[in-house]
Amino acid sequence: MLSIKYSEKRKAKSVKVALKEEKINYFTGSELVVGVGKKSELTQRKRVLIARQVIALAKQYRIKSLNVNADDFGLTGEQLVTNLEMANYEYNDHKTAPPEGWSYVEEINLSAATAGIERGQIIGEEVNKCRSLANMPPGLMTPTVLAKKAKEAAKGTKVNVKILDHDDMKILKMEAILGVAQGSSEEPKFIIMEYRGSDRSTAPVVLVGKGVTFDSGGLNIKPSDHIYEMHMDMSGGAAVIHAIAAAAKLGVKRNIIGLIPAVENMPSGSSYHPGDVLKTMSGQTIEVLNTDAEGRVILADALTYAEQYKPQLVVDVATLTGAAQVALGQQASAIFSKDEKILKQVQELGEQSGDYVWPLPLWDEYEQEIKGTFGDWANIGKKRGSGGAIDGAIFLYQFAKKYPWLHIDMAPRMTANDSEYLAKGAAGAPVRLLIKLLEQL
Repeated sequence: MLSIKYSEKRKAKSVKVALKEEKINYFTGSELVVGVGKKSELTQRKRVLIARQVIALAKQYRIKSLNVNADDFGLTGEQLVTNLEMANYEYNDHKTAPPEGWSYVEEINLSAATAGIERGQIIGEEVNKCRSLANMPPGLMTPTVLAKKAKEAAKGTKVNVKILDHDDMKILKMEAILGVAQGSSEEPKFIIMEYRGSDRSTAPVVLVGKGVTFDSGGLNIKPSDHIYEMHMDMSGGAAVIHAIAAAAKLGVKRNIIGLIPAVENMPSGSSYHPGDVLKTMSGQTIEVLNTDAEGRVILADALTYAEQYKPQLVVDVATLTGAAQVALGQQASAIFSKDEKILKQVQELGEQSGDYVWPLPLWDEYEQEIKGTFGDWANIGKKRGSGGAIDGAIFLYQFAKKYPWLHIDMAPRMTANDSEYLAKGAAGAPVRLLIKLLEQL
């Protein structure tokens, strides 16, 4: 975490940051010049990247202390500080420190635009904790560990955490979650986080996060070039954990519930099979056509469990489909809902927060694609290679018809891309968007 202090007076021995209408970046020894082009052409998206670029350049030149005029960036204090924190992050937990030490920026002396600095630090820190959680190697990240991390994230806040184990889920008839988990030696967990920021009679917002701590594909095992990053298939769960932790630290006046079904999807003699029919908590059945479409299967039970809270809104967050990335690239998460007002608001909040999203259709006609032959619903569409993100969303919708609902397929934003001045690995999406949604819904 950066040490960020406010002072109109420039701190001695700190490097001054200057944004200039030039095409190159350079360091004079006392001034770090960042070429931003014509300032009249800067959009908010570009300003966010410039803030991160300042940190990237400071790390490149091994500058530890910066003097920054916040007004130069044209961002709120919250936006500026959040992005400075995000840019200063690296996941080095399992690397040997170099003799000269890591190149992190240690302090920033901010002048002007002080409003929102504390909020920005809280949000930036929780985004980075989400990234660390998602970056953990698969040998260290299991459903049990994810449950433990949820409890750690809630420490010192008003968030209560409850963990359901295999036997609890058996009683609740969560056969979808248990079916996916049965191929692994790691026991599944169902993580429940509850934050009461309003009167208990007020309907909560329920956040549901996919928590597949490693996805091998099961018996439909993934090819080698698609399996490497599958320890990040719990990124939706990590985002929910740290969005709720941030909301509690910010004192958001809303009741919030987090539900994270946590499993490993592994091939073994006890794995669930293509052709199996799983009965869900809702009573509806799922015909398993592909064991690698497991995220939507476990979310089916979680979405049904959400009904008991009589929610104002349910938002599920999942690295659900590679098809979403094919459609949108790495720049935005796909969003789906039957409520056009929710879609519009979430798009606007995505622009404000920097967690960009784009809507895809959820028309009734798509239900034909997932109607099962031997079960109520098939877990993949019938037509290979068409509308995979939509098939996943319309499948989830079958279990979310009793309340307002939004699905975020964050697979495109699971990892940072090279153009956004963030460390390789998890991007921490969509924690910032979820916080804005919880505050402004």
